[in-house]
Amino acid sequence: PIYVRHEIVHNRSVVEELESRGVVFVGELDEVPAGARVVFSAHGVARSVPQEAERRELSYLDATCPLVSKVHRGAERNSAEGREVVLIGHAEHPEVVGTMGQLEPGEMQLVETVADAEEFAPRDPKRIAYATQTTLAVDDTEEIIRVLRRRFPDIAEPHKDDICYATTNRQAAVKAIAPRCDAIVVIGSPNSSNSLRLTEVARKAGCPLAVMVGSYAELNWSALANTTTVGVTAGASAPERLVQDLVAAFRERYLVTVEEMTVTTEDVHFRLPRSLEEA
Repeated sequence: PIYVRHEIVHNRSVVEELESRGVVFVGELDEVPAGARVVFSAHGVARSVPQEAERRELSYLDATCPLVSKVHRGAERNSAEGREVVLIGHAEHPEVVGTMGQLEPGEMQLVETVADAEEFAPRDPKRIAYATQTTLAVDDTEEIIRVLRRRFPDIAEPHKDDICYATTNRQAAVKAIAPRCDAIVVIGSPNSSNSLRLTEVARKAGCPLAVMVGSYAELNWSALANTTTVGVTAGASAPERLVQDLVAAFRERYLVTVEEMTVTTEDVHFRLPRSLEEA
């Protein structure tokens, strides 16, 4: 079988589909038999994980999202240039654990809130840089960055925004539709950071009701009894079929008119890992 360390993405539908095809998900590498094949999740892993896989002679494939890998390389570069790295993110999230694991302990400091940014005390205020988890709420992250810039004018910034384009585009779309909606339904999983952020963005943008469901089967239809306009969006790792299934469920109960809101066109494509291309 193929083993995967942690959920490949934070979406239960994707995980369950892969499990049905024989994939085995594990928490740590010590659950993988020696010599087996293992995939690292899209959230990225600490440097110690592939080292451990090699020590145990596991055949591994690193499925880290290229946008997460970019954050890793940026942190390594800043550390090599003598800067203390500030990571804006959520403690215990697999991506944050993996990113902080790119450097030696103490070389990267986690900042989760504006209050944390106000209290952060670097070793040298003129030699720091920041990076961000890729699935954060854009507005909340900007607030933290503004505090860091005010307190540390010399702070080094990423060459490009660290937050994933799929995350920012979805948040922009939700902001655009929220004032027009009586409710917004987000398709995602509770452990999906970017899905949780979509519900928060919807509420802050003026939608009176924002709910998250794994699929149409989890939707509380009675909560939508007095709604006429419902927005539908999905987390970055939710398959499109879940969106279409939800729309079909609405059609079974209501006379539905669907309007698609486009705020941008995504044209980013990533290559497969080299070992897969060669295969």
